[in-house]
Amino acid sequence: MTEHVAGITGRVALVTGAAQGIGAAICARLAAAGAQVGALDVQYGPLQDLPHVTAFPCDVRDPYTVEAAVRSIEQELGPVAIVVNVAGVLRHGPLVQLSEHDLCELFEVNTLGTIRICRAVAEPMVRRRQGTIVNIASNAGHAPRIGLAAYGASKAAIVAFTRHLALELAHAGIRCNSISPGSTDTAMLSALTSADRAIAGDPDRFRLGIPLGRVAQPADIAEAVLWLASEQARHITMQDLVVDGGASLTG
Repeated sequence: MTEHVAGITGRVALVTGAAQGIGAAICARLAAAGAQVGALDVQYGPLQDLPHVTAFPCDVRDPYTVEAAVRSIEQELGPVAIVVNVAGVLRHGPLVQLSEHDLCELFEVNTLGTIRICRAVAEPMVRRRQGTIVNIASNAGHAPRIGLAAYGASKAAIVAFTRHLALELAHAGIRCNSISPGSTDTAMLSALTSADRAIAGDPDRFRLGIPLGRVAQPADIAEAVLWLASEQARHITMQDLVVDGGASLTG
């Protein structure tokens, strides 16, 4: 049975980075709440295995495929009312060891990919005077992490961009917020560290532990997205919600 959620049910949602992890969980949660979900990812094969969504191939590094994907969603599903930018990559290590390709990839996907999607949906949202955008950043944009200087910068840029965009679109009633997850049980976390080490912290690397004593599940982030995109958060914009179990000791 579909759950009725004001502001979600019956509306079209666009989710990038939807093929796995947090993106897939967000697709599932929005679909369960009655949204028609257009799932975007450069990995088109896994998208087709997601239940209750419509898959669209999209490489957020390419502005032309971004525009084409947004047009396709609006033609097949209807006006996009909810946008969630999840697409992201992780390149970690000391800054002096990161290649130029690593640096470009971080900002092309994490930052410019988010900006490109927002640019593609902003004009029609303003014209219809309806829409909400949630961009997924990271608590690495709040608290310094050794080996994550460039990644953290690419995610901090999302938070700043979201606030500026929210101000630009507020006149049309468009809300824009970001969410900064901490350690979440995904393939990206596995590439970086173990869940146990994330919970315990690492004093030698100046890494704080997680006060709540657990890593997040993708569903935890999906619930936060659902709330921010719903009418329950209708008066919230320009905000960044940190969902990290207290790991960054900040909001």
